Amino acid sequence: VQLQASGGGLVQAGGSLTLSCVVSGGFSEDLAVGWFRQAPGMEREFVVGISRYGGSSSYADFVQGRFTISRENAKNAVYLHMNSLKPDDTAVYYCAADKLARGWPMNLGGIDYWGKGTLVTVSS
Repeated sequence: VQLQASGGGLVQAGGSLTLSCVVSGGFSEDLAVGWFRQAPGMEREFVVGISRYGGSSSYADFVQGRFTISRENAKNAVYLHMNSLKPDDTAVYYCAADKLARGWPMNLGGIDYWGKGTLVTVSS
């Protein structure tokens, strides 16, 4: 299984971006999928996750009300819609998948597959 993340870029504070994660080599509905991020000099942290069929999701407190995760299993894709972006949201965002659906929040030790990161830069 491979995860391909895309959609990062430079945006002004208050703006929006949508990240995409496409699953290949397997069926996305077999996986709980989430996003982590890592800012310079900081540890990688959980941002948001969605269950296999989209019935449940979990958000870190710092993105509640601003970010929304969704998935289209027919396209093997998961999306992260980010609104009201802040400079503190600047980080490399990583798509991640848990094949055992270990629960929320997702943690680093429970991730079976990682995608390469996509950089999000929010200017003030």
